[in-house]
Amino acid sequence: MTDPQLLADDLLHFIRDRIPLARAMDLRLDHVARDSLALAAPLAPNVNDKGCAFGGSLASVMTLAGWALVELALQRRGEACDVFVGDSRVRYLEPVWSDFRAEARLAEEADFGTFFATLAERGKARIDVRCAVPGSGARPAATLEARFVAKRRAGAQ
Repeated sequence: MTDPQLLADDLLHFIRDRIPLARAMDLRLDHVARDSLALAAPLAPNVNDKGCAFGGSLASVMTLAGWALVELALQRRGEACDVFVGDSRVRYLEPVWSDFRAEARLAEEADFGTFFATLAERGKARIDVRCAVPGSGARPAATLEARFVAKRRAGAQ
């Protein structure tokens, strides 16, 4: 299967099936492109005591969007790897009062070419991803800067 949309749909089903939090958050695929991926979530299951989105939900959706971007790139290339977040920094810039989405993109200095070359050479690689939840204006409501690490599974080539 090489269709990016089908791979992304399958990946979302995997996330919802294997990560109970994603199912409880009612996570949805918003869009997928070669260099970006966005996940969406309704406010209702992600609300805090003030009526806006819970910060943990914002962080989780951004983390999952970044993870899914890297995982999908690996799947497109037929790479069998485990992907995990190695480091992250979240900033909350304004409350989110409605359903929300998190868009993940590679960091400016990152590229999949270098990532895959390192993976081929060492069996593991890391890549920096930036995620944002749009805000009410030009500034995002929340951001995540994360480094994701991929390690080839034992027996995979």
